[in-house]
Amino acid sequence: MDEIAVSTMIRESVDAMEGYVPGEQTLDPRTIKLNTNENPYPPSPRVSEALREFDSERLRLYPNPVGQKLKERIAELHGCAPEQVFVGNGSDEVLALCTRAFVENDGTIGYFDPSYSLYPVLADIRDVAKHPVSLGDRFDWRMPDDYDVSLFFLTNPNAPTSMLFPRMAVEAFCRRSTGVVLIDEAYVDFSRANCMDLALSRDNVLVARTLSKSFSLAGLRLGYCVGNARLIEAMMKIKDSYNLDMVTQALALAALNDVAHMRANVERVKATRERLAAALAEMGFASCPSETNFIWTRPPAAVGAQALFEQLRADGILVRYFRGERTGSHIRITIGTDAQVETLIGWLRERLS
Repeated sequence: MDEIAVSTMIRESVDAMEGYVPGEQTLDPRTIKLNTNENPYPPSPRVSEALREFDSERLRLYPNPVGQKLKERIAELHGCAPEQVFVGNGSDEVLALCTRAFVENDGTIGYFDPSYSLYPVLADIRDVAKHPVSLGDRFDWRMPDDYDVSLFFLTNPNAPTSMLFPRMAVEAFCRRSTGVVLIDEAYVDFSRANCMDLALSRDNVLVARTLSKSFSLAGLRLGYCVGNARLIEAMMKIKDSYNLDMVTQALALAALNDVAHMRANVERVKATRERLAAALAEMGFASCPSETNFIWTRPPAAVGAQALFEQLRADGILVRYFRGERTGSHIRITIGTDAQVETLIGWLRERLS
């Protein structure tokens, strides 16, 4: 069958769209990997213990279809009912289900520009209109007064800019929005504030969290959201029958039962973040105030973001570079271990001097 005939079998919108491009992964152990916002420290020892004790004979059975024990533990952590919790295969599944549950075919999906680059891809998959909201010159929030969409992805703290939006602005937007507002709090444990109470008090608000960042479980793929039970029920109707495997449920529960370990790791990351921010400032970088486990920074004009990204990569240090008018002058640096960050700082001082 020729290429033309094959292309006619693919949905026109899918054939025309561009897919999501994840950060570069490498198997080279010598590489210093500061490009995908992974936690540099291991998860709770309880996760390893749960893995060792897992009975593989159980794998002949289907897993719990709703992740009931996880729902109950998450509800306990956030002071709500299990019926207000949805658990998914990473927060990306949560986001995708929202586009299917809350957006009609003639509906609209909104998000900030710049923000998580998966959002426009999800809108394109649904083949619905996109209404991005451009952030200000300093990546501040400037929401038009008459703005309204079926579903808005509000990343807070934002990625890739690392900034926390003002609580009053978030609440005011949620209050006047006629659609669903999904507050994506993937990085919230590294921040000084959160909006979980809005999910528990407003019918149109969902708050999404992930175990990928602060809980050091990016390889496990576990995300969840909290909100009005009717919204959660809608998502439950359209999810995959068994969207969470048995091993994931056991290990995620072990991690959620050791929140103290997560918080200790977070404090280590935040301390390193402050040291890196100070060093970058000394070298003439202009960084946004970070409330995440990464720093969004503009190198000195004489260096250039893309050139710096390529030079670092050539020397085995991966950071993230996003092409584009709004993002092309910056790089995003994940906070690694103290040793990794010191190596980066040393490299920058040597090259920039």
